[in-house]
Amino acid sequence: MKILIVNTLDNGGAATACKRLHYGLLPKGVSSQVLLKIKQSNWVKSTVFVPIRNKITTFYLLKKAVVLLLKKMKLYKNKQHEFIRQRKKGLELFSFPNSDCDITDCNLYKESDVINLHWVTDFLDFKTFFEVNKKPVVWTLHDMNPFTGGEHYLESFLGINDLGFPIVRKLTEEEITVANNNLKLKKEIISKISNLTVVAPSKWLLNEAQNSELFRGLKIHHIPNGINTSVFSPREKKYSRELLNLPQDKIIILFVAESISSNRKGFEYLKRAFNKIQDSNLILCAIGSKIFDIPASHNFFELGPIQDELLMSVAYSAVDVFVIPSVMDNLPNTVIESLVCGTPVIGFPVGGIKDMIEEGVNGLLTDDVSVDSLVITLKKFISNPYFFNSHQIRKNAVESYDESIQSKRYIDLFTEILV
Repeated sequence: MKILIVNTLDNGGAATACKRLHYGLLPKGVSSQVLLKIKQSNWVKSTVFVPIRNKITTFYLLKKAVVLLLKKMKLYKNKQHEFIRQRKKGLELFSFPNSDCDITDCNLYKESDVINLHWVTDFLDFKTFFEVNKKPVVWTLHDMNPFTGGEHYLESFLGINDLGFPIVRKLTEEEITVANNNLKLKKEIISKISNLTVVAPSKWLLNEAQNSELFRGLKIHHIPNGINTSVFSPREKKYSRELLNLPQDKIIILFVAESISSNRKGFEYLKRAFNKIQDSNLILCAIGSKIFDIPASHNFFELGPIQDELLMSVAYSAVDVFVIPSVMDNLPNTVIESLVCGTPVIGFPVGGIKDMIEEGVNGLLTDDVSVDSLVITLKKFISNPYFFNSHQIRKNAVESYDESIQSKRYIDLFTEILV
């Protein structure tokens, strides 16, 4: 069984989930290869996409030359780039279903039995791939983009008002038109194929895909992401705090994100809630890109980006609770990581987060998406931070998210497809 996993990048949340599946399949005897458009890390059995050169036509070279000339003359305008540039700040990525790459034009593709697409923005050319491809395809969803007109999340909100509630987003006419045109193109192509199977890591994304115009009627399976539960494992709390230079006598809450600029990640809710509580016994610890809008203080610790997974397990073990204030999300890797380290999670009742948090067992869900609701839930935790059983949290998480469970379910799916 030869599986080709296709992903645009080898960094970011989708890439992490993709890598964990790949590394889970290899010990099971599966011949798994990863095809990347941009390769920066040294994953085992991963290759950067290089097209077969003899398929580059005269027309292709002429087209590239004309575009280059127009750019030099400042006459070239890429309508797609202009559209994306004019979108409101804070929105998630918007991407188009076209690319200069032809994934079918490489040896790894030709040698594979099943193509497992993951996050393939700016890599998969919808029309070229699905018209040429004859192999069975399993598309693992990491966001909503595969079945939307371009948005990676169909964001209903944009920003937060003075009362701490989300502001309802209003789509522009151009946003509606562009999305409809992209969706029409996708529907025309998908309607003609019969070899596509979809996997959704969360029940929320499964439901969204099933009810979408594009994927309605397709085979859609629910397989949660997996994780190496030996790497992510509880560490001794006192030692972990010493290692990260965190205070021993405080209640510490953790926030993790690659960037806080995304409206969807909801950091503004946590920042306002933390400021409202004003408890001298409470510490906010942040991991990720630098947070400029919180001044340095005795109750805020910024650890910066952490790439090493063992050190991340130390961070989860050092804190008392992980807070994820996302207003939309699939099945966040960070929540899985926290739970398998035995650390409870607090979050809004949205997306796949609802799948993962069992109220009072491994964490707490707020009543709604608002600052005040987050304040109430944080205070509930602070009043009894030792209520949760760390050993039980980890046990339940391992039973749900160990990489061996995920890899077995994918192998069963690949086998079923190939029969």
